[in-house]
Amino acid sequence: MRDFLYRFFQGRYGAYGTDRMTRFLLVFAAVLLVLSFLTPFGFLYYVAFAILFYCYFRMLSRNVPARYRENEAFVKFTDKIAELIKGIGTNSGNNKSFHIYKCPKCGQRIRIPKGKEKVDIRCPICGTEFSKRA
Repeated sequence: MRDFLYRFFQGRYGAYGTDRMTRFLLVFAAVLLVLSFLTPFGFLYYVAFAILFYCYFRMLSRNVPARYRENEAFVKFTDKIAELIKGIGTNSGNNKSFHIYKCPKCGQRIRIPKGKEKVDIRCPICGTEFSKRA
């Protein structure tokens, strides 16, 4: 029996384990199954089983390059979404290593590296000089 399973999975995409796309689809299908039982939306049950069928198709597929390309496209897409979510509320990721001050005269925002005790700042727009603690 063990030899049969080894030969069956030989050359198949699922033999290398599940990838990120398959894991996401399995979790998504499980969530849809739970929602189909808790809500009056019975069609979610069929959608969940269609997703599960697609997951098994991906794992049992012998077309490894095609499944690999699908996963790479999924990873690129989800990484872009993760970067957008991380970027919300931050100032382009520069808040950790820079202070941002406003010029008292013109209101121009000026970025100064952290770690300095007292800094004399000259505004690049209006030329006003002022001091701040960084």
